Amino acid sequence: MAWLPESVNLATRYLYYHPHHPTWYKRPDWFVAVDVSPLYKNGDLRLSYVVWQERMRPFIIVELLSPGTEKEELGETLRDVAKPPTKWEVYEKILRIPYYAIFDRYKYEFKMFKLDGGRYAEVILSDSRFWIPEIELGLGVWEGSYHNIQQPWLRWYDSTGNWVLTPTEAERERTEQERRQKERLIEQLRALGVEADLG
Repeated sequence: MAWLPESVNLATRYLYYHPHHPTWYKRPDWFVAVDVSPLYKNGDLRLSYVVWQERMRPFIIVELLSPGTEKEELGETLRDVAKPPTKWEVYEKILRIPYYAIFDRYKYEFKMFKLDGGRYAEVILSDSRFWIPEIELGLGVWEGSYHNIQQPWLRWYDSTGNWVLTPTEAERERTEQERRQKERLIEQLRALGVEADLG
């Protein structure tokens, strides 16, 4: 699982990547296209992303390894010339995505690749974290509970090193802040000799 701030998050189903083959698509688990809304202009949720219409290629792709597609996602399969290119070929050669992240959900291993001279080079990660200066976000492995499942998860972090809050965590934090503010107000009123019941 990976969480992104809403302003850059695109978790669409289909990524159409080749104008001369408009039916060819890939289905990345996550990708980020900077300054592109997850909604269409009419407010509908974006369920596909057509690169030649958007004129903006994704900036980073995140794949969660699956047994059936692992070799393709790791660039270990050769292309069948009778079929569309593999994911690795599309991300590296056709779209030239600057960053490509892979998370093995079974071994909990995180790999990051950066486009270097037209080819992906694996980045050595010292602490299972990688900072992306262009979007001022980092991606790393976090151990915790999400949807009541305790395990390592792929997660975004900010410039201070803090994990980006999930919607549930953000709501919990807001509720806790409101509770503390109410308690402070009650204490201030009591100090003035006023008993207050703020519910």
